[in-house]
Amino acid sequence: MTRQRSVLVNEEQRLNSSQVKEINPQNKEGKDYSQYFQSVYVPPNLKEAKKRGKEQVEYQHDFGIESEFANMGIGRKFYIRTYGCQMNEHDTEVMAGIFMGLGYEPTNTVEDANVVLLNTCAIRENAENKVFGELGHLKLLKRNNPDVLIGVCGCMSQEESVVNKILKTYDQVDMIFGTHNIHRLPNILHEAYLSKEMVIEVWSKEGDVIENLPKVRRGEIKAWVNIMYGCDKFCTYCIVPYTRGKERSRRPQDIIQEVRHLAAQGYKEITLLGQNVNAYGKDLDDSSYRLGNLMDDLRLIDIERIRFTTSHPRDFDDHLISVLAKRGNLVEHVHLPVQSGSTSMLKLMARKYSREQYLELVQKIKYAIPNVALTTDIIVGFPNETEEQFEETMSLYREVGFEMAYTYIYSPRDGTPAAKMEDNVPMEVKKDRLQRLNNLVNQFALEAMERYNGEVVEVLVEGESKKNPDVLAGYTRTSKLVNFVGPKDIIGKRVLIKINQTKTWSLYGELIEVLSGQEVGVL
Repeated sequence: MTRQRSVLVNEEQRLNSSQVKEINPQNKEGKDYSQYFQSVYVPPNLKEAKKRGKEQVEYQHDFGIESEFANMGIGRKFYIRTYGCQMNEHDTEVMAGIFMGLGYEPTNTVEDANVVLLNTCAIRENAENKVFGELGHLKLLKRNNPDVLIGVCGCMSQEESVVNKILKTYDQVDMIFGTHNIHRLPNILHEAYLSKEMVIEVWSKEGDVIENLPKVRRGEIKAWVNIMYGCDKFCTYCIVPYTRGKERSRRPQDIIQEVRHLAAQGYKEITLLGQNVNAYGKDLDDSSYRLGNLMDDLRLIDIERIRFTTSHPRDFDDHLISVLAKRGNLVEHVHLPVQSGSTSMLKLMARKYSREQYLELVQKIKYAIPNVALTTDIIVGFPNETEEQFEETMSLYREVGFEMAYTYIYSPRDGTPAAKMEDNVPMEVKKDRLQRLNNLVNQFALEAMERYNGEVVEVLVEGESKKNPDVLAGYTRTSKLVNFVGPKDIIGKRVLIKINQTKTWSLYGELIEVLSGQEVGVL
């Protein structure tokens, strides 16, 4: 029989469940352990997750480690493996902060860990298969070390089919929790230690915005800052609106305070995060305060570079463009997912814009920021995509002149409208189209790089090259990787590099000058 304890759909249900009458009320002498042996299983519900109510989002600033959980991790180590997007990476930073607040120490290997967490991604089938493969490997770890706790969290945990599969197949898992209740990690760990059964706590509906969560940031040069959570676009292929909930914006003052704090700590670059980042502010009491207003306020802070991701073309307004055109510490790089160059495909995907509207937006951005670098996301082989429609994507890519693209073969996601469509494009056709598209992407990437040959560019030095420790590496304002030889003490600083060699995905050059102060604006 599969081990299971409980799945809590939302905070209200969690609170209500504590009001349930005890099974053994007569036992008043000793501690009642019956709560740890009750089995109540309510699976995550995608239909419930799709609902977009008008409930007021609460903002909580009082997060703290409860006294009963203090020192829980003393003498114990944790390991988190992260899959997927920057939002997941940032969630891992938060969970690492909570672990260390509980007294745990980080480790780089699962063999040394007392707790192993897989922070998962649900965006594509391949990402899910990697997680299930890793769970298979962890079965031996659990067999050799029964006391280790194994947990699955992140977007996959929000899917009914995934939770059911874990319950049926992977009994080495001790706990499952989702994206909406990371702040309850201490409670979940506490239950997992006490319970003989699998602890499952997944909220189908999003919770409040929790501020002041601890974070252990990866590195000391660049930092991620969440400005909003969730997505309300419901593109027909995308599971994110279900796994991340409705759009909830953080309050401007909280974001500005966090960025100021990062600047004071010496961080040089921040990236503002959101599933649909330029929908920021729509849900705030003052709905006129949008991403453009936030960027206009943040550019006044003494931090050297500010980026944001990921944008939806529908919400990319003229005010934001005008603010980005002020430059300074606002970089000249815009990632603008198009997904397809065919209006009929875009309609089937429920992207809410046409090819013509996308191209009009691109022209506005290029006019305001003449040397902007544009990058994108593209899906090939979406249901019913014809050769002609695919060629429209290829022609749009040429017309825009993207400098890079993330390209994918369409992957059906259970619970999305597209999953009900007939997946009628043969796999060999999908692969052929992806190859042709990638050839074009590589061609345009190389051409973009070649334009830098002989130019002097500003580079934020991030550290040693992964391929050669004697070489330093960093990125330009337009997000181009640059390798060069220089002293280690310039890591974390902005430098000027003269480019003398170009490749498809990287530039090579020589150190010209180390910059100081706010001398920005060199690409």
